[in-house]
Parts: sequence; C-alpha cells; structure tokens
Amino acid sequence: QVQLVESGGGLVQPGGSLRLSCAASGTISVIYTMGWYRQAPGKERELVATLTSGGNPNYAGSVKGRFTISRDNAKNTVYLEMNSLKPEDTAVYACNARGVGTATGYFERWGQGTLVTVSS
Repeated sequence: QVQLVESGGGLVQPGGSLRLSCAASGTISVIYTMGWYRQAPGKERELVATLTSGGNPNYAGSVKGRFTISRDNAKNTVYLEMNSLKPEDTAVYACNARGVGTATGYFERWGQGTLVTVSS
C-alpha cells in the first residue's frame, strides 16, 4: 500500500509564508506526478500545483509567482513553498500522488489534508 503523510499547515498572517511537505511511503516503483490541491469552505476542490518526475510544474493562475512546488524523487517527497499568502488562500491542502506500485500497479493516492489559515 502507498500512503501519503503531509505536514506544515497552520495559521499565518497575510503576507506570510508556509511550507508544506508530503512524503509517500510504501512499495513504490515510480511516482509520475505529485502535487497539491486545496478546498476552501463551500468551494470545489481545485488544483494548486503539480510536478512531474521530469520536473515539469503546473500552477494555478491564482498562485503563480507566489507558490513554488518542488520534489525530492529519491525521498518520494513533494514540497509547496507558499509566500505572500492571502486570506483567500485559506483552505485544506491535500497532497496527491500518481504512479506505479511494485505490487499494486497504477495508483492514485490522497493525503489526509492539512489546514492552512491566513488571517490577521
């Protein structure tokens, strides 16, 4: 089984920064894409940023220039550096990973989510 464990959420003032981490564990052959999605109260879940194993990022327009996604392929870990945070960034951020397990074949997994609150 493949599991994702997130860390790094919390309360931050507008203009502040936070860094989220998500580590995948289990019997993994390869992870094609890792990324972050978020869901604010009363809204649909939306893509924040994804990153392929080859290093190609994809950002939502609302976070481009403020957030940076990176990953350590050797550790199966993805990071989201969030700067210049705004109140509208407040949401539950969930990690996502898609790849192939050694025993399970193709997989897609979600983390449990971590709350980011931007407020003064």
